Amino acid sequence: MSDTGIAAVVVAFNSEETLDECLSRLRAACDVVEIRVIDNDSRDTTMEIVQRHALADPRLRFVANPDNPGFAVACNQGARGSAAPWLAFVNPDCFVEVDTLARLRDASLQLDGALVGAELRGEDGAFDVAARRRDPDFAAMLRSAAARALSVPRDPGQPLQPVDAVSGALMLLPRGLFARIDGFDERYRLHAEDLDLCRRARQAGATVAIANDVEVLHVRGVSSRRRPVFVEWHKHRGLWRYFRKFEAQRRRLPTQLAVFAMIWGRFPVAVLRAALRR
Repeated sequence: MSDTGIAAVVVAFNSEETLDECLSRLRAACDVVEIRVIDNDSRDTTMEIVQRHALADPRLRFVANPDNPGFAVACNQGARGSAAPWLAFVNPDCFVEVDTLARLRDASLQLDGALVGAELRGEDGAFDVAARRRDPDFAAMLRSAAARALSVPRDPGQPLQPVDAVSGALMLLPRGLFARIDGFDERYRLHAEDLDLCRRARQAGATVAIANDVEVLHVRGVSSRRRPVFVEWHKHRGLWRYFRKFEAQRRRLPTQLAVFAMIWGRFPVAVLRAALRR
């Protein structure tokens, strides 16, 4: 297998609205030699779409999970079920261009095998603030509301901008780096697993960067809008796990309790806002 080949991993859950377009674009993308779709027990026509693409393209193989084990578990399944030297994790609501993944691979090579993300733009033309982020500092969040905003401004002077974290909606990295950090932490169910992966990549000596000149359309939250309570529960659970894993040991018990109250105190408000957005 070529050392430039890319395996694209797509985790699907009730993704019928966008999956056909996503897979069509991945099949047309340069240097994509494998496509792995992991379905987390969809109840719509997602699997019919996947099967149609698999019949048309031998590069596409799929796993139909009998339940929903979570995003991190499914990403690791897709990585284990492929062999290409480059791994791209692509949400089913991301629409890549023909050269998107190849450009991200080339950007990674410029930084000695970095974990690389792309600029994400929504259907409304707005940029996704999660595309470039800094590590959360939960103790600082207790002192200042401004610290709760994790987004990092785009630096127009850097086509490849080092950041703490990029969005898990679209990221590419060498398989060797993914294996070295033991993939995604499967104890996250949904949300914060991308922050965790990026942090561990940096701890392993790799660079995390965003390719500011690579733009991708991201139709955010198509399946998530149907399950606001489920999504917000696991989002807040993921943040609490991240705090316990990376920061709690450096904080006194009163600070730990205050962070717990801050995270879970926002949960009902977040659910209400998500429900109103529907």
